[in-house]
Amino acid sequence: MLSATTSVTSKTNIPRALTIAGSDSSGGAGIQADLKTFAALGVYGLSVLTAVTAQNTLGVRAVEDITPTLVEAQIDAVLEDIGADVAKTGMLSSPAIIEAVASRVRKWGLRLVVDPVMMAKSGYALLRPEAVATLRSQLLPLAEVVTPNLPEAESLTGRRIETLDDIRAAATAIFALGPRHVVVKGGHRSAEPVDVYFDGERFVELRAERIHTAHTHGTGCTFSAAIAALLAQGMPAQEAVAAAKHYITGAIRHAPGLGQGHGPVAHFWQWEQRSNE
Repeated sequence: MLSATTSVTSKTNIPRALTIAGSDSSGGAGIQADLKTFAALGVYGLSVLTAVTAQNTLGVRAVEDITPTLVEAQIDAVLEDIGADVAKTGMLSSPAIIEAVASRVRKWGLRLVVDPVMMAKSGYALLRPEAVATLRSQLLPLAEVVTPNLPEAESLTGRRIETLDDIRAAATAIFALGPRHVVVKGGHRSAEPVDVYFDGERFVELRAERIHTAHTHGTGCTFSAAIAALLAQGMPAQEAVAAAKHYITGAIRHAPGLGQGHGPVAHFWQWEQRSNE
């Protein structure tokens, strides 16, 4: 405990990352997954809630949005005081919430990672159909990195994705919407899971073994949060994406096996490995 005369030295070089997303009561995805990822990667995490969900590993039972005004107020509150080196978005369910977030990203000049969350693992829709156009027009042009999975990429581009060439074409189409780096995640393919990174000049294929497990809840949140954390530490985008791919692969491999459905991944797997060495 600090005495009245004890002072705390300010460490202004601590990297800070802000997550703007929904709350997952089971702790495996959303705000909770993002903050765990930030902590595991040595970054100070801040949070802005966009929705509260009642869910577990078996599915989403209920969702209630936070008002756009309160979303804006949360962003202003944390950035006026602590600030953030990078922000990431997750669940933004309505056009009004997306517009509120976009306005604050522009106001504060935030570096932004966009995880265009559309569907929960259980199949529950987390993005209203009418919000897709707003996501495309308002938020993607502000993104430094965007990380759609295959169904999300299909929704954003309006095209079917089956082959690796299709993934490259989708990445090109999404890049044309304004983000500076695109990662189309290939985990939904029955073939080898290959993520494709595109920066407008070159494609980079990110490959990893397929891990046969049901415990993949929050993988998209965790991957995008890892990218944000690594960017906050000063890593270039392509390197951050590759390092985040390594991190999420390990998190899936070491999943703790919690719950009766799609369980969470192991956000602190690297710490646990080090402690066992």
